[in-house]
Amino acid sequence: MNKKLFVLLIVLMSLSLIGLIFVQSFWITKSIDNKEEQFSNSVSEALNSVTNKISERETKNYFDRYLDAKDSIGELKGTQLTNFFFIDRDINSNEILLYEHGILEEDYGISSTFFDNIDDADTTIIKNYTSKRTTSIFKEDFDLEGNSFRLTPIQRIEKIGGLNKMEKAAMEEMFMVHAKRVPIHKRVSKQEIELLLQRELENRGIDIDFEYGVYSNGLPTKIKSDRFKYAETNIYKSPMFVDYEGVSNFDLLISFPKKKRFLVQSILGLALLSLLFTIIIVVAYAGAIYQLIRQKQISEIKTDFINNMTHEFKTPIATINLAVEAIKNPKIIVDQEKVLRYLQMIREENKRMHAQVENVLRISKLEKNQLDISKDRVDIHDIIEDAITHVQLIVDDRGGYIHTHLDSERSEVLANEMHFTNVIVNMLDNAIKYSNEAPKIDVFTERAKNNIIIKVQDQGAGMSKGVVKKVFEKFYREHTGDIHNVKGHGLGLSYVKKIVEDHQGEVYAESEKGKGSTFYIKLPLI
Repeated sequence: MNKKLFVLLIVLMSLSLIGLIFVQSFWITKSIDNKEEQFSNSVSEALNSVTNKISERETKNYFDRYLDAKDSIGELKGTQLTNFFFIDRDINSNEILLYEHGILEEDYGISSTFFDNIDDADTTIIKNYTSKRTTSIFKEDFDLEGNSFRLTPIQRIEKIGGLNKMEKAAMEEMFMVHAKRVPIHKRVSKQEIELLLQRELENRGIDIDFEYGVYSNGLPTKIKSDRFKYAETNIYKSPMFVDYEGVSNFDLLISFPKKKRFLVQSILGLALLSLLFTIIIVVAYAGAIYQLIRQKQISEIKTDFINNMTHEFKTPIATINLAVEAIKNPKIIVDQEKVLRYLQMIREENKRMHAQVENVLRISKLEKNQLDISKDRVDIHDIIEDAITHVQLIVDDRGGYIHTHLDSERSEVLANEMHFTNVIVNMLDNAIKYSNEAPKIDVFTERAKNNIIIKVQDQGAGMSKGVVKKVFEKFYREHTGDIHNVKGHGLGLSYVKKIVEDHQGEVYAESEKGKGSTFYIKLPLI
């Protein structure tokens, strides 16, 4: 994949994910705001309903007490009737409409104890007002000369009742004027407020704890819950006992200590579901990005591997080709010593190519769990000595050395002799390849409780910390600018790791650039 296209794809996917997370966050925040607005509206409606019901209950109490007082007084002291007349004449139909509205004032003339807590109660008089409405229609008859001589009644409607709306409003206003002089704790009780608030809030789907208080002109009164505390925020209020001028001296305040929890819980289900899907998308996105980067690295590593493998096979093939051409020379073929030397070269180069193929096939089988690894009791010191003999000639040819320090008093482990010999050979070969000068290698063994630790230490080129973390990965090789300066395919240490782990062991490395490397193998002792 083109590098620019790859970067563009990453940027677009990242922007899409950030946008998705932003939209989800905005939606959750907006939902909480909407819930809070809906909550505030519901609370305001509940408060208004409670204050209205309290006012209506107080007015009804006054009217009930008024009727009870009137019925208990007895005979009237005096009455007074006020009559209003309205006459209308229809010329076309010769009909006359007569409307009478009489207001009967009944004066009981007895002192009243109706209003409590008033010093001049003895001067208060109970009066009753009755409304009498009469509608009459007369037919006007005329003689031959056109003079009216008789009115004939054709319809009469009479209604006797109480006060009309205007008169009733006047009575209510009178009650309000008196009620303002009554202490608030005698006008409403805490039990009534609590019951009405709880009922109205539950009717609107708000079932949480609340605290309330009644304030008079900004000052607290005795009517409040035990834990109510006034605050500028998160307080809802509604005026109580509003008069006909819209003025009120009292406010009913309510607060909700667990309001935030209630609002969050109201959208918690959808929010958690949204969060879950967002996390799944983020994980899938991270996995996709990781796989893209990993595939890109693997592609580069495989390209590097093919280049190295081609280079590794090119040299032996060329050597074999040259040796065959030399043997075909009539002058050479008669020289038995040279023929044998060229045949030995062909054999060695063929063996080298075969070893490379076997190494690749061995890793492939190991990954597919097709490699048969049977384990027997072996002495790890003997395996180390045997592995050193495989590379001793190469070390001697380069003027180096391999020193052993086999100090562990116990060295028997359960292992496959052939594969573990290959493990030590690979580690020694790695130390030889990455020694720029004559290879100087030390091999140590030591006991750590029930384990034996094998340490292969060289004084070669060393590795950076980033390389140490990846050195056991398949196909991985440190990039040095020239990919052919050190021959290999990045398979040897991967094979080492898999074999050691199959033996329930551990393998790791320590290194510093320019100061050599040390590889450790930890195996359980028998």
